[in-house]
Amino acid sequence: MTNPTFGDRLEGVTYQNRYGVYAIIPNETHEKIILVQAPNGAWFLPGGEIESGENHLSALKRELIEELGFTATIGDYYGQADEYFYSRHRDTYYYNPAYLYEITTFQVAGKPLEDFNNFAWFPIKEAIEKLKRGSHKWGIQEWQKRQKKDTISEK
Repeated sequence: MTNPTFGDRLEGVTYQNRYGVYAIIPNETHEKIILVQAPNGAWFLPGGEIESGENHLSALKRELIEELGFTATIGDYYGQADEYFYSRHRDTYYYNPAYLYEITTFQVAGKPLEDFNNFAWFPIKEAIEKLKRGSHKWGIQEWQKRQKKDTISEK
């Protein structure tokens, strides 16, 4: 099975690899999820680049403290979705494999370490519409499928 891929891979373009890990964080009723807004106004799932020496989980835990001020319990892994995009801000083409996880519980540990982002809770449908990256939209859709399966199996 190949990973879902978003964006166009342009011929003759050199892409910089940017491996990222992202979280789907639902509220208690699973009716809303939290998104992070970058300074340029674009909305993303919480998370970001996996730094040297980090694995998926350590990178995600660091990103959640930096962006939201949250500590969290990391739940199910939903898979990898690949994305090709151009960053005008960095004047760079990126190949961005996104590894997507669900957060099952979280606690506010303090203020976010990064003070330049905003974050907000959105109903699921609105969150999907706001997200800039196709890979992030895919992650939420996979999460929704699992939620429906879990609901059916509980009945």
